[in-house]
Amino acid sequence: MSEKVEKKQNALWENIKVIVQALVLAMIIRTVLFQPFTIPSGSMMPTLLVGDYIFVNKFAYGYSKYSLPFSPDLFSGRIFGSEPKRGDVVVFRFPPNPEVDYIKRVVGLPGDRIQMIDGVLNINGQPVPKQPDGSFNSDYRLDPGQDVPVFRETLDTGITYDTLDQSPNSRGDNTREFTVPAGHYFMMGDNRDNSADSRFDVGFVPAENLVGRASVIFFSLGNDTTFREIWRWPANMRWDRLFKVVE
Repeated sequence: MSEKVEKKQNALWENIKVIVQALVLAMIIRTVLFQPFTIPSGSMMPTLLVGDYIFVNKFAYGYSKYSLPFSPDLFSGRIFGSEPKRGDVVVFRFPPNPEVDYIKRVVGLPGDRIQMIDGVLNINGQPVPKQPDGSFNSDYRLDPGQDVPVFRETLDTGITYDTLDQSPNSRGDNTREFTVPAGHYFMMGDNRDNSADSRFDVGFVPAENLVGRASVIFFSLGNDTTFREIWRWPANMRWDRLFKVVE
């Protein structure tokens, strides 16, 4: 074998090793630290918009089988677990079909009593303060929402966030009282009249199903612009949302 051929083979092998190492590192980061997610629906408007790309902090609540690619059944429950705080925005696996990811806000912790009364969130018998905070217009084609009333809720922990109330008499505005069982959480979307959440088919979310806490918006495209449509980026980039912390 000539020296020239041997050098080419060594260079090829070094390149392969670099690529493999990069893939392994990316897999470790995605599995253990942060995972990117895309917001596909308007259920968390105005906090999160369709076309937002976010990083999810996967070590915030520890790890379950759903933290791993393909969700292998290596262990049950959570390891290095910690409890989410009321008000956290969380990615979790949909309990009836764990292959599907959902993103909602935690409003009920284990043992809490949750009820909607006339569009007001009640936690343990106490109404959450709700103040008008302007209006909202969406650029999402499937859920346009023009001049939708915005209300700012403030939890007893001091966490505050905006919600939408498009209709004063939707089916989710008055519910029975839900008592959150041990090891579970009650989730709601900030777009209160357009969110499939724990009031409905989602039900109580087991701690094992938590994937991580939404941390930051790193990219955002409006007007139903897909990531592949690079030529539409300049006109539809939501510059004011880049690197915005999710609250």
